[in-house]
Amino acid sequence: MIFNLLRATYITLLLVFIGSFSFAQSNYFKMSYGFGGGINKSYTDVYKGSFGYTAYGVFDYHITPFVTLGLEGQYGMVQGGDIETDPHNRQFVNQYTSITANVKLMLGEVVDYDKSEFLYNLRGLYVGVGIGVINNKITDIVRIKPSWAAVDPGYGPFPGKDKSLNMAVPLNFGFNYYINDGYGYMRYIININAQSNFTFGEGLDGYNDPSTKFKNNSPDVYNSYTIGFKYMLGRIKSYRKTL
Repeated sequence: MIFNLLRATYITLLLVFIGSFSFAQSNYFKMSYGFGGGINKSYTDVYKGSFGYTAYGVFDYHITPFVTLGLEGQYGMVQGGDIETDPHNRQFVNQYTSITANVKLMLGEVVDYDKSEFLYNLRGLYVGVGIGVINNKITDIVRIKPSWAAVDPGYGPFPGKDKSLNMAVPLNFGFNYYINDGYGYMRYIININAQSNFTFGEGLDGYNDPSTKFKNNSPDVYNSYTIGFKYMLGRIKSYRKTL
């Protein structure tokens, strides 16, 4: 009888341990892909930027549910200036494509959100950085000032290239909203992202004017503001926290 009691106690403790261990862990999919789009605005050597558009596709590898390595491809239009209102009568339109590798760190990786509903709801908040290239294709640009320009009519041509390849460094700040599937796994993600893209070179606006005459002492930048959708897939891996 004592043996049966010990065996029953052992089995009970084992089940409690297994249940507690299972509760403290969750499973997640190791990969995701997605797409989205939004608007962008340029900040270049041209006096005033304008709004354009950005569309993207992304593939991520999830080191954990809240740390990702990914590739992002973009296609869009960046523009700036106005031939009538710009001080130098400059304007440009760039139909660009880019590809970057990036890493993102979410709040859920560094905080104990299990004990706070507020932190749990914010666990998808993230920052990120990347590196890659942008392919610039200038489709419209003012190379020579118009004859009616107030200053130096007919001046030109403004130096620069219509096609170029530059290094790009994106900085990301965003939020992932997770949606579970019917089995309780994190499967779908709605993504909101703000991205600053620093480009190194003079290809984004197509102008490469000497700094002695024009302000030309900082990287050309375009900021994009997008919303997108991601789908998680692939092999399942365990995570130390409850998801």
